[in-house]
Amino acid sequence: MIKVLKFGGSSVQDAEKIKHVCSIVIEESKKSRVAVVFSAMKGITDLLLNSAKIAAEGKTNYIENIGTLLLRQEKAVNELMSGNFAQEAMASIKEMIEELESLLKGVELVRECSPRSLDLIASFGERLNNFLIASYLNSIGQKAHYVDSREIIKTNKQYTRAIVYYEETYKNIKQRIFKEEGIPVITGFIASAEDGSTTTLGRNGSDFSASIIAAGVGANIIEIWTDVDGVLSADPKIVKSAFVVPEISVEEAMELSYFGAKVIHPSTVIPAFEKGIPMCIKNTLNPSAPGTMIVKKPKAHNMPIIGIASINDVSIINVVGGGMIGQPGFASKVFETFTKNNINMIMISQASSEHTICIVCLADDAKKAIALMKEDLSFELKSKAIEKFELKENLVIVSIIGENMRGTPGVAGKLFSTLGDNNINVYAIAQGSSERNISFVIKKEETEKSINVIHKSFLGV
Repeated sequence: MIKVLKFGGSSVQDAEKIKHVCSIVIEESKKSRVAVVFSAMKGITDLLLNSAKIAAEGKTNYIENIGTLLLRQEKAVNELMSGNFAQEAMASIKEMIEELESLLKGVELVRECSPRSLDLIASFGERLNNFLIASYLNSIGQKAHYVDSREIIKTNKQYTRAIVYYEETYKNIKQRIFKEEGIPVITGFIASAEDGSTTTLGRNGSDFSASIIAAGVGANIIEIWTDVDGVLSADPKIVKSAFVVPEISVEEAMELSYFGAKVIHPSTVIPAFEKGIPMCIKNTLNPSAPGTMIVKKPKAHNMPIIGIASINDVSIINVVGGGMIGQPGFASKVFETFTKNNINMIMISQASSEHTICIVCLADDAKKAIALMKEDLSFELKSKAIEKFELKENLVIVSIIGENMRGTPGVAGKLFSTLGDNNINVYAIAQGSSERNISFVIKKEETEKSINVIHKSFLGV
């Protein structure tokens, strides 16, 4: 039995949490062969990215951030280890932090932080924390070895969100991970390109790293350890009666992740899915809880949906104009503005009259998007093909998700009847052909009411 365990930043944010997590790892290693992937300590990646931003502005107060980082590392080392173990660990940690300071000094001098430099700066959180944890395990008599994933996970040079070269990566993993004695402690989130430069797999990419490692070693299961008992039917801060769903499909997990449920990193499922490796979401604060299994084919159940998720702080942009009617390629002109300016369109709908195109995006992007469209579509505005751009703000997307929605008549009717009966107005609707998801846009202040009435209507609680 081979397991890959992944622990997020909140699970390893200080010495006390690290001790607790390591006790879980040691217990698991008695039952199975394990490899472990850790994120950076909670807050450290943000601190590093903020330091890069400050340095790129030519300011020197990133030095304060380095001081904060060093103090957190020293405190953790002193609480975890003593004697030679502590001295040796601290010497290596100081060496890494000095390297980071030199890098940030270079960014400050040129007043520019390229994506390549940003990835290298961001890598220090995982490198420091995994080295620290491997050192601690050895200090308490549990053999472990630190693995810098840049040596095994290979990617292209698309810095900040690199594309993995799977064939080479899997070969490296097989040759390296279990060749040394003890538990491999592997950095999440980071990799390297052909020229050796550091790359990253995107924010929350440690889940992805764990999936890649699992596929490479032929693991039987991946356990993603977080601070909740599993995948919940809704946000428990909103729905007091929300419950843990024991088993969900890969597709359901991806839908929930996209809509803000933070189950797993959406890319995580790709290597595991291809190799048929199930995942389990577990709680570090409650290790005995069974968690939620994410599998290719879940057992049959009678729940009409498995979860309700939401995306906060969105806006609707309505592109309105009679000149769009019957004009091939008009919508593509609108979408091109979003594409070339790297603005994500979360939802899109167009009435069959073709008089209006509705686009839902993050609120922070909406006004910028309208300004850019006014520039790009100035001819269409002058010729009155487009009459106006309407902006609706303070909105939220709510989504119901579940495999059992597929091919089941009446789900949409029940949803919108529930909303209508509770006087909740819907501004836009979207449903994919997969039928696993119906999304709709409502006023922000109606989010809590909406999710609660849907939860009760569909799940009875």
